[in-house]
Amino acid sequence: MLLGNLAAEPEYKILNSNTTVATVSMATNESYKDAQGNTQDKTEWHKLVFWSKLADVVHQYLHKGSQVYVEGKLRTRDYTDQSGQKKYVTEIQVTELIMLGGAQSTQPQGQYPQQQPQGYTGVYTQQQSYPQQQPQQGYSQPQGQPQPGYMPPPQNMQR
Repeated sequence: MLLGNLAAEPEYKILNSNTTVATVSMATNESYKDAQGNTQDKTEWHKLVFWSKLADVVHQYLHKGSQVYVEGKLRTRDYTDQSGQKKYVTEIQVTELIMLGGAQSTQPQGQYPQQQPQGYTGVYTQQQSYPQQQPQQGYSQPQGQPQPGYMPPPQNMQR
């Protein structure tokens, strides 16, 4: 799970199999106090990979500077560079995307910010359906189709 800002415009490709993929770097920031009590900022860089419908959403709506929350799986792959050296890359294969913030001021000049998609909820997932789970002890099953990530409150919650 990461919360950060896109560091560049996403790269979007359509592969031979008509599968789409989008890749982009994301920066996450952390602030902490050093031994002298001074605030220090640290930035980490992450390579994100989006597939299929998530790639299409990224291509259409996200730009450099966009703030996003992502969930995914760490994947390390290797390749051989042009000089014959074996290299390793660790990427995050994104399975859930939440677009945060409003229109970014980093739009190319002369272009208007993209509108949010029709029926925008802010949450996009790689999965199209969610497995039905049995309710846990002490929880009641909500009526209708459960929303992704929905967890009903405990029945005997006191204030």
